[in-house]
Amino acid sequence: MNAALKVAFNGGSVTGLAVVGLSLIGVSGLYTIYQAMGLAPHSIPHALIGFGFGASLISLFARVGGGIFTKAADVGADIVGKVEKNIPEDDPRNPATIADNVGDNVGDCAGMGADLFETYAVTLIAAMILAAAENLGGDYVFYPLALGMIAVIASIIGSNFVRAKGKAGIMKALYLAMGITQVLSLAGFYVVTQSMDLLEADKMNLFWVTVVGAAVTILLIIITEYYTSTDYRPVRDTAKASETGAGTNVIIGLSAGMESTFLPTLVIVIAIAIAYSLGGLYGIAIAAVSMLSTTGMIITMDSYGPITDNAGGIAEMSGQPEKVRAVTDALDAVGNTTKAVTKGYAIGSAALAALVLFHDYNGALINEGRNLIFDLTDPKVIIGLFLGGMIPFIFSAITMKAVGRTAHSVVKEVRRQFKEIKGILEGKAKPDYKSCVDIVTKAALIEMVVPALIAVFSPILVAVFFGDKALGGMLMGVIASGLLLALSMNNGGATWDNAKKHIEEGNFGGKGSEAHKAAVVGDTVGDPYKDTSGPALNALIKVINTIALLIAPLIAGWSLF
Repeated sequence: MNAALKVAFNGGSVTGLAVVGLSLIGVSGLYTIYQAMGLAPHSIPHALIGFGFGASLISLFARVGGGIFTKAADVGADIVGKVEKNIPEDDPRNPATIADNVGDNVGDCAGMGADLFETYAVTLIAAMILAAAENLGGDYVFYPLALGMIAVIASIIGSNFVRAKGKAGIMKALYLAMGITQVLSLAGFYVVTQSMDLLEADKMNLFWVTVVGAAVTILLIIITEYYTSTDYRPVRDTAKASETGAGTNVIIGLSAGMESTFLPTLVIVIAIAIAYSLGGLYGIAIAAVSMLSTTGMIITMDSYGPITDNAGGIAEMSGQPEKVRAVTDALDAVGNTTKAVTKGYAIGSAALAALVLFHDYNGALINEGRNLIFDLTDPKVIIGLFLGGMIPFIFSAITMKAVGRTAHSVVKEVRRQFKEIKGILEGKAKPDYKSCVDIVTKAALIEMVVPALIAVFSPILVAVFFGDKALGGMLMGVIASGLLLALSMNNGGATWDNAKKHIEEGNFGGKGSEAHKAAVVGDTVGDPYKDTSGPALNALIKVINTIALLIAPLIAGWSLF
């Protein structure tokens, strides 16, 4: 168990440390290049917006395309394999099983890596822009980069403390590494804050702001685990509801997802209030940077999940002894929780980052002589607010439908192979795995076009037709509704997934029971919720905010109506 855990965790750390390393190199490297080119120090952070925009776009493509790929394959494999043919999840007789395993890497490794790379880079840049815009002077512009540097070192040290004794110790081992990383980061933050050229009156306040960011990370992890782990009420209630059919399973799962928006929102609201009281808007930006500083460890925990999932699939497909599958199953069960926890963390950090970007948008308008007040009695602000609130729902509808359409094609192909290729179920003939991979690959590339166009052109169209005030209202609407919808989808989907796992462990009739079949239906509904639409909303929020920041100088004072 311990040896397998180390292999999976070390594999995940490659992705985790690459994300934060490349992000820090990109932002600090470009800053150095622009400095050498002779750009004025206060204008350099604004020039970095392009780097953030590029990261945002690719994050959107990776999240939407990767989510469609992985969940269409997963849903298609489950419907025919588990429900219709009653064969195990990773059975090599299932033609969609290879596409499903590949999808874990595409969606949960590449997708999450791109997502948090973008969030990390954009948050650093937004904090630097804020420092430059408010003419804070000294090392305020470099302070976010220094925090990121310290946390990378802390993550490397913390990753050496992952050791588990038995199944019960896996999650504790991961949390111990996370806790050590967080404590070392805060110790480093204190030293850096005291040694940098900051106002003496600000030093302790800014350090306490970094503590607020760390506290938000810990609290979001705890809350998300409560709603998504098999050890707690929401998952167990959903599993129990499966005894009376798929309908009650879906109802209780939806309820759990909606309920799960309350505590994270409360944590974020309180964190914003405390950070603002300590350091103003710059304090909120630093809280976001502090929260994201341990991204390396968070992504390591996330990428650990697909590694253990695929290891379990390989063990089953190659007919390994039961003791091997017992180890991979135990590691995989924890991986489901870590993946859910990471998504909750990504959503919370996106909300704080978007808030800072919104202020930077207003600051860009002020630079153009437009000192706007976003008054809710102004019809243009209300127009933007409603449009912004609506976009996450339309975006999610399109991505969910894309998964449904693609999964439908996969189901038809898998059924065709079972019917036409004689001997598959008996293990005498080999399925055509390539055809299913081909279906989901083509669909992912085609279906991600419309959601990407919505993200890119909606802020431009609102700005052209209704002006900069309406665009500001739109940003507020998309942040608020996007955050809540993403939390509900992420946690609700993970609740359905782990309710199925809870039944498969032998509860409420175990595998093959009516409750299990109902839970598989719930998990099928939750798959695009938690792995396609929900996570993609992070990228949507930041793409729209970044585009608004880019076009602010062009649309200041402009309006057709």
